[in-house]
Amino acid sequence: MVYEGNIIKMRSEYASPVKYFLPVGENEVLMNHLVGKEISLSFTGQINCISCGKSTKTSFGQGFCYNCLQTAPEASESVMRPELSKAHFGIARDMEWAKEHDLIDHFVYLAASSDLKVGVTRHHQMPTRWIDQGASSALVLARTPNRHIAGVIEVWLKQFFTDKTNWREMLQNKITPFDLQEEKLNARELLTTELRKYYEEESEIVTIDYPVLNYPSKITSLSFDKTPDITGILNGIKGQYLIFENGSVLNIRKHNGYFIRLSY
Repeated sequence: MVYEGNIIKMRSEYASPVKYFLPVGENEVLMNHLVGKEISLSFTGQINCISCGKSTKTSFGQGFCYNCLQTAPEASESVMRPELSKAHFGIARDMEWAKEHDLIDHFVYLAASSDLKVGVTRHHQMPTRWIDQGASSALVLARTPNRHIAGVIEVWLKQFFTDKTNWREMLQNKITPFDLQEEKLNARELLTTELRKYYEEESEIVTIDYPVLNYPSKITSLSFDKTPDITGILNGIKGQYLIFENGSVLNIRKHNGYFIRLSY
């Protein structure tokens, strides 16, 4: 089979294991069926902005042309730094977009990926956000009415927890065991009185299983910019990474908007 078109990050469905679908142009490929098989991915050299669709020589911010990086609401600074959202003051690149993405309920969460991390996600992005990060388990810590407050809680807790994932250790499945419920209680005590009112008393631990045959002991990162033609046995998928039998990995999300040819 051969599929050709622009790719964006894989869509996932929570299951055991997670189901992954790679959008390629107008098609979606169920990648789980390709685990254990040889696949080929070829980059044609064409990149299209995931916002405006225009051709761009360089992809910025995981898929944008430079103009959209500066102007598109989905590329605004509050996407990466929620505490910078000003939508609750009526200030945003696009207020209609902000009403749907910033001025809605957000969750602050704890997730075990490589280490225990704190993060923020929109309420409808669970457990997708956790899957994209390659978390092995996660739970909700707080619920807020907008993105800004969630970001403020995250910034406060970054004094005590990391907000980064060690992607190499995540892909090697080097997960430190945590008692998430106990860590959640500890985090509650670290919150200020003002922030503690957003604490979510009831939340279940979500465990996530990935379609990986075995995890590599060593990791080599691949990029279409340096290696336009990639062929190998697909050994598994975790986060937004394809893991090949030889330990090389490809971050699909990093290549949003790249025009590729997938064959198997």
